[in-house]
Amino acid sequence: MTARAIIIGAARSGSGKTSVTIGLMRALRRRGVAVRGAKSGPDYIDPGFHQAATGHPGVNLDSWAMHPDLLAHLGSRQSEHADMLLIESAMGLFDGIVSEPGRSGAAADIARLYDVPCLVILDVSGQSQTAAALAKGFAAYDPNVRIAGVVLNQVASPRHEAMARDAIEAIGIKVLGAVYRNPDMALPERHLGLVQASEHAALEAFIERLADVMEEAIDLDAVMKAAVPLSMQAGDAVRLLPPPGQRIAIAQDAAFSFVYPHLARHWREAGAELLPFSPLADEGPAESADACWLPGGYPELHAGRIAAAKNFHVSMQAFAENRPIHGECGGFMVLGKALEDADGTTHAMLGLLSHVTSYAKRKMNLGYRQATLMSDCAIGGKGETIRGHEFHYSRLVEPGSDAPLAMLADGQGRDLGPSGARRGHVSGTYFHAIARS
Repeated sequence: MTARAIIIGAARSGSGKTSVTIGLMRALRRRGVAVRGAKSGPDYIDPGFHQAATGHPGVNLDSWAMHPDLLAHLGSRQSEHADMLLIESAMGLFDGIVSEPGRSGAAADIARLYDVPCLVILDVSGQSQTAAALAKGFAAYDPNVRIAGVVLNQVASPRHEAMARDAIEAIGIKVLGAVYRNPDMALPERHLGLVQASEHAALEAFIERLADVMEEAIDLDAVMKAAVPLSMQAGDAVRLLPPPGQRIAIAQDAAFSFVYPHLARHWREAGAELLPFSPLADEGPAESADACWLPGGYPELHAGRIAAAKNFHVSMQAFAENRPIHGECGGFMVLGKALEDADGTTHAMLGLLSHVTSYAKRKMNLGYRQATLMSDCAIGGKGETIRGHEFHYSRLVEPGSDAPLAMLADGQGRDLGPSGARRGHVSGTYFHAIARS
């Protein structure tokens, strides 16, 4: 079976891509179409919504962080046993970094590499005929990126729709749908983006409502016709991160949840067993585990509960005596000595590393990262370079006295200095690992 694929893009974040995408996924699924989802770029949250809408895990397809062979491997695997693959763009369709050709991180790279057409979601609030200028810009900007059509979003009235639709169709671009303003379609947000699917109250009913809207607003037959058979070759998985152990205790609750689907899947397929535990429920890692992973998430929102989880603290201290522990971003914060919350209250953390972080003294850090490891650790061997990203508002207020874990550079190779920390069997960093360089 060869899945047909289409990219859902837009001019910017906040244009309604995710709502339209998950509504389309569920609407197609209702028709008996085997649908799968993918997200371009480094996003933990949207793949969870894709899974909820389709019934199958999502995947990230990141053209900067993933070598083309790995990109092809993950894309072809995601399209197995599928009729349709909907690839949701991060930010704007062409938004990425200046890099070698095809490695910018933009969804447009995938469109060029695999000749996947794009459906553009145009937020037409506050405009009408001007939407045609935006549509024409998308169509003309890069001749190697095919625009299959547009969907109007945030339409105010039938007259508003007609004005925008007529102007766009007059220049030869198809309008495949019009979604009217509906406050019930809004997805709740917080400082790192959308609230996670697992935290969304009445998620199933919400997705069903979105599907109702998309069935009414969008020509589903035209969307399916616009998609094309995906031409990705099998690729290879050699640049995937190896599992850090055979039995991996992995923190999993509202405070710790940012694990890429491709990593979890690869670890399981490599023979590792993932053993979830909840620090918020005062649980510690399984005694049978030979490695522990504290992923990113929102510990800054739950710092008091984490500080009070005495069994979690004692269990982690014992685990660190002879087995490796690694923390990413939020996990790194919890491995430190203390965490200051938004109100300025300081909470004792695990103290397995000596740094202190603060969410009260916020500063956004966002961007691709290349980490050259200074010692062996859970994400690779000494001297190896790992590609990934940072996205956090908390910051180090006391760097601590531990040895750095890696030398860091940005996506264009500019030196950012030492990063992270390591002490004994414990390592951590703000950096989220995606794949081997």
